[in-house]
Amino acid sequence: MTNPNAVLIDNHPGRSTQTIGLAVEIGTDPALIHEPSVGVVGTKGDSQCYLGVAAKVEAIHQALKTRIGTEPGQLKYRLVQPEFTIATSDGMRNGTPEMRYSLIGREVTHDALCEHLSATGLAGTIAVVACDKPPVGTLAAMLEHNLPSIIMSDGPIHPGTDPKTGEKLDIVSAFQVAGHPDPEYRHHIACHACPGFGSCGGMFTYNTMQTFIGVVGMQPLHMVAPPSDDPRRLNEFPAELVTLLAQMIENDLKPRDIVGRDSLRNATIVAMAIGGSTNALLHAPEIARAAGFADFWKDIITPEEFNHLSQHVVPVLTNARPYGKYSMVDIDKVGGVQIIVRELLEAGLLNGDVLTCTGETLAEQVTRLGAKRADGEVIYPVEAPYKATGGLRMLGGNLSPEFSAILKLAGVEGGLENNLFRGKARVFDGQQALLDMLDQTPEGFEDDDMIIVRYEGPSGAPGMPEMLDPTARITTLCRERGIVIALMTDARFSGGSIGLVIGHVGPEAALGGPIAFVENGDEIVVDLNLNEINCTALSDPAILDVRKAAWDKVVADNGGFHPSAGVADTRLLQRARHMAVPARRGAGLHPNRTVWVRNPRDATASGFTPRNKFRPETDRRREIAGIDPKA
Repeated sequence: MTNPNAVLIDNHPGRSTQTIGLAVEIGTDPALIHEPSVGVVGTKGDSQCYLGVAAKVEAIHQALKTRIGTEPGQLKYRLVQPEFTIATSDGMRNGTPEMRYSLIGREVTHDALCEHLSATGLAGTIAVVACDKPPVGTLAAMLEHNLPSIIMSDGPIHPGTDPKTGEKLDIVSAFQVAGHPDPEYRHHIACHACPGFGSCGGMFTYNTMQTFIGVVGMQPLHMVAPPSDDPRRLNEFPAELVTLLAQMIENDLKPRDIVGRDSLRNATIVAMAIGGSTNALLHAPEIARAAGFADFWKDIITPEEFNHLSQHVVPVLTNARPYGKYSMVDIDKVGGVQIIVRELLEAGLLNGDVLTCTGETLAEQVTRLGAKRADGEVIYPVEAPYKATGGLRMLGGNLSPEFSAILKLAGVEGGLENNLFRGKARVFDGQQALLDMLDQTPEGFEDDDMIIVRYEGPSGAPGMPEMLDPTARITTLCRERGIVIALMTDARFSGGSIGLVIGHVGPEAALGGPIAFVENGDEIVVDLNLNEINCTALSDPAILDVRKAAWDKVVADNGGFHPSAGVADTRLLQRARHMAVPARRGAGLHPNRTVWVRNPRDATASGFTPRNKFRPETDRRREIAGIDPKA
């Protein structure tokens, strides 16, 4: 091995003795201790999401072990024992202060695997990933290590069923009844919403990112959708993964050979087409950074092109929870995510020439898998989609000067007349104040309220928690009363959140972003014709100056940080307070809030332009918008 990231055990007796002992204890040949090392890793935590990981890691470890040896046809590698990372559960922590550790868990996973991959010097790695943030941290670590690696989803959970009504349930169902007056009913739903094990089953963040990882090329497409308890994950996929890893090592196929500019663009387009989680636009910049591209929104895709594609070119193809009816296991039943990819490839929306971890191009992999046509109920064809426009929209305006605000348009249930929402601000400094009102006086909310939750950003909270608990309650409140309540925040949302909700507003309040200067009663305008979110009062420079001066004085009197920001009372939270970069750059933790990139590289345009052959008129829109046709 010539790659400096791969570590070989030398013949020094002190360094060899434990390696020999380890080989004997795990049942491998000590003669292989000086060969390149390979191993399996998994992500674990306190949640049903992670319950299936250990068994799959062990199955892959055993599959590797049976293939390793010195005989002809065997793989001459040193096998290391499986290792695991640790993270929290989004579902169990939403609406609590502990939710601040969720996104930080992506960074902790990355750090733990950086330690393992770099110090052990693995020349080949297979990862089993579960829940929302650890898969992204895993992929980022693999991209920085940049030696042959492959990922397998642990798999989604099956939906629950209400035994009284037959209604299908999931974790979002349980959050949506949090405001129900009958405690027995709340408990009833909680008992039946999440049976078994596996990660959240709707098109929430987990399945959004597993699809992203598959399309970006680091996971075989047919391994994305099957449920966690599918026998293939223990009986078939381990041997396939070992074979693929051996091929990657033999051909020196590395993560950065796979994850390039066009593969990232492909995965982003698919995230739109599945009505995916807004968290995809936190994780895509981090994945791009780890792949060597410093700024996703400059190097890979601009916000303007993103909005053009989402607004005019890319439709939503999946009838999936939380905005639709079905779960990921239903997508698997009708053929898997490869069906979605086939539809988008044939329409001209994806570059099929990019490499994947199978050694094939994306188009070749889809062909080999025999992907069928869309069934028209769970997955829709591009020419007759589930929704005409893509599920995500980036917003600028005077409340989002970083052009970082994100709206999950696929989940909006009302309130946008002629693509406009006008409401009055109802300001909460912190999520808990909003939860208190939803608990105690929910009748106080009015039609066209724009709830503003601030000081919950990457630095302010710190940790940028999700807001599934309040958004789920607001959704139920709006449905019951027939009103529209919008919400915007410098924090983020669960993939299970629906409604007129806007997150990632930046700069965040704790760092003096305009969201900090909004006052109760201010008019807030969301304009999807212009893709802006504005506070009318802050358009007046005199008002803005007065409010900013008052805010600056409060911050100065409090020693340099606003008193409404959360308490950073652990080492991890202190890291987030002082190191978190903006949501637009991935909200990761970097020294001095300066994004760090290992071995940066240029993003070279391939000449491929995503087009929808069923909407030829959109090419003209692209020209009018001034978007480079050779992007």
